[in-house]
Amino acid sequence: MLLIKRGFSKLLRINEISKTSKVGEPLSVKGWVKNVRRMKNNIFLDINDGSSSSKFQVIVAKNELTKDIQSGCSIFANGTLQIAPNGNFELNADDVNVIGHGNITTGYPFAPKQKLPPEYAREYLHLRSRVDYVAAQMRVRHRAQKAIHDFMDNEGFVQIDTPIMSTNDCEGAGETFTVRPDSLVLLKEMSRPDIPFEHSYFDEKVFLSVSGQLHLEAMSYGLGNTYTLSPAFRAENCKSPLHLAEFFMLEAELAFIDELSALTQFIEKMIKTITTQILNKSEDDLINCQRQTQYDTNTLKLLQNNWTTLTYDEALKIIMNKKDQFKTAITPNQGFSKEQELFLVSHCNTPVFVVNWPKAIKPFYMKTMRNNDDVVEALDLLMPTVGELCGGSLRESDAQRLAQNPDLPKGLEWYVELRKFGGIPTGGFGMGFERYLQLITGVKNIRDVIPFPRYPHSCKL
Repeated sequence: MLLIKRGFSKLLRINEISKTSKVGEPLSVKGWVKNVRRMKNNIFLDINDGSSSSKFQVIVAKNELTKDIQSGCSIFANGTLQIAPNGNFELNADDVNVIGHGNITTGYPFAPKQKLPPEYAREYLHLRSRVDYVAAQMRVRHRAQKAIHDFMDNEGFVQIDTPIMSTNDCEGAGETFTVRPDSLVLLKEMSRPDIPFEHSYFDEKVFLSVSGQLHLEAMSYGLGNTYTLSPAFRAENCKSPLHLAEFFMLEAELAFIDELSALTQFIEKMIKTITTQILNKSEDDLINCQRQTQYDTNTLKLLQNNWTTLTYDEALKIIMNKKDQFKTAITPNQGFSKEQELFLVSHCNTPVFVVNWPKAIKPFYMKTMRNNDDVVEALDLLMPTVGELCGGSLRESDAQRLAQNPDLPKGLEWYVELRKFGGIPTGGFGMGFERYLQLITGVKNIRDVIPFPRYPHSCKL
């Protein structure tokens, strides 16, 4: 092992080198060796430290102390920055310290320079961040989260940490996971005569949250505009490439809003703004993802158009006029299939807001149109490649109407009470964060845009 001269050079991550360094400066880098080329006198190492899609070349003299460096090793290199013949920066290393040896010939699943299908990499969740396109997706995910938080903060929203455990299932669909202690001894210790044994811990049935919406509404009645970017859980027997059992949702509640068009305008502004920011900050990583998925770059160009708004009846009429083209059944007063959603986007050549939905197929909290009690002021946002991306509505602000709704779940008296004390008109939406990532990266399977996917029959690590 070589002695490292730590005192005279600065340590930088690879993505910072071209921004802050000059030729001839002393420099130190750390990273993983992705490729090794051995020449007569020198060894050329391509290293990556996870900060970008780019590799950084390190040149080290061939000798007894460097002969065992191989792909998979983690190293610390110290030397002088110079320009390679291809015009890129490289490090002429005075010394290299092997931090961790990487014996990739025994048991390591990701051989160098090998193109790996996503489903194969998914079998090794603990190692797949070493795969270039997976690392690129995770960096895009980070940038997308930051872009969302920056946008919402600039728009004056207050971030709320909504609870993971809840006594309501919000949508009323019953697709929930139940929370209870695993220890029967603990439940027995806490049991009460008038409480079911399995509910002993909380004294009532508790779920993993399917949505933070109702809690956001409670906060919005005192704080104004609020939002959360939080995990949500759905207990569905669905193995679709667009569904997970655990996923993240961006949810927002806008106070003092009484026009659905104001909500659609806000959503359009938000998605266009955060997408532009990600494109500006993560171009190399997006290109890496899109190259892997053979992404149609026209998809993101569609987002820059003026988006289309159709009523549910108008959208249904368009689909009915082309009903012979669809493999999936068309059922009036029901939602649209993904095939039909993508057709509407293609037909309009823009993202599409479908508004004013039949009340019978939407949740209890949506505001009914005052001139038609069978219709609610709701929206679905349809996008290319992923179909539905957002769902939202104006919320029913009339306490009496809400209390008389036969679909109001039990235990939500507090939700009605919000309207009784300084009630205000509100509206809000939820956006599936992983679906948004699929939209901008072109990744086909939602399990590849989240670090540790959970879905039916799989909860690894």
